[in-house]
Amino acid sequence: MRHSVPFLGGWLVAVAGASAVLLGAFGAHGLRATLDAQHMQIWETAVQYQFWHVLALALTVGLAHRGRASKTARIAFALGIVLFSGSLYALALGAPRWVGIVTPFGGIAFVVGWLALGWSMRARR
Repeated sequence: MRHSVPFLGGWLVAVAGASAVLLGAFGAHGLRATLDAQHMQIWETAVQYQFWHVLALALTVGLAHRGRASKTARIAFALGIVLFSGSLYALALGAPRWVGIVTPFGGIAFVVGWLALGWSMRARR
């Protein structure tokens, strides 16, 4: 069972990273002519946060101690990508404004992920 964490985490990182590339390309090439500047900026913010947090997710899978804090960081980063970036993607594409209520919860998940990652790396020593 010990090997399942890196394996599953590796697939999560791969899917999150690949989708960030695809969504970034879709925004740059498929949406640039359809979205106004404000909505394009929202899309780009979603892609940037997804990319940065895919790297953080990879760090939790590859470097961090395999304890509770590392698991918390992985879950928080994945949840943050879905809630934060996902809600921004939806808003950029014209979702109702109330969808924006979800965005701060994704931001909180990112913060929890970073704190848990730090705790995990501290515990590693």
